[in-house]
Amino acid sequence: MQQFKKGDRVLVVDEDLAGVVAFAKAESITIRTEEGLELLFNVSELIHDRSFEIKHVEVKPETVAKKSLSRSQSKKRAAQIHAVEIDLHIHQLVKNEKGMDAYDKLNLQIDTARHRLEWAIRERVPKLVFIHGVGQGVLRQELEFLLDRYSEVTYYDADFQKYGRGATEVYIYQSKIN
Repeated sequence: MQQFKKGDRVLVVDEDLAGVVAFAKAESITIRTEEGLELLFNVSELIHDRSFEIKHVEVKPETVAKKSLSRSQSKKRAAQIHAVEIDLHIHQLVKNEKGMDAYDKLNLQIDTARHRLEWAIRERVPKLVFIHGVGQGVLRQELEFLLDRYSEVTYYDADFQKYGRGATEVYIYQSKIN
């Protein structure tokens, strides 16, 4: 049986609800949603929300072919920036996808991408690579729609040799203020 404590982020099983534990007593858990509603659930109806926890970030150096010395310094610096990789394949996001339909999976993938992008903007991470795979292109299309809403980002296909056609690289412009 899962243990929940005040402040834990939780998801409601079989419903599109999430929130923070406001009160936990035995089998009854009260959660507060983002809208400020307080709802009561049985402990068996909730799971911990780990959709955007970052346990380990591995920074891999990118190989850059040497070019002539006449290139500008800013282009050299941009090529040397390491990217944080975020794998959006559903099996990387959940332990068991049983009971999830395609809509649920896509929403989880896009929500994960949005949370990670907002985290990167907040933490001033300059570059992300979203690994989405090739498939039918639905996730890629939705990811591009999401990225178009952010004026401070530019995106393009990631390194073909490393990722094939299944990844999008996102560059986040860093403001001079802050």
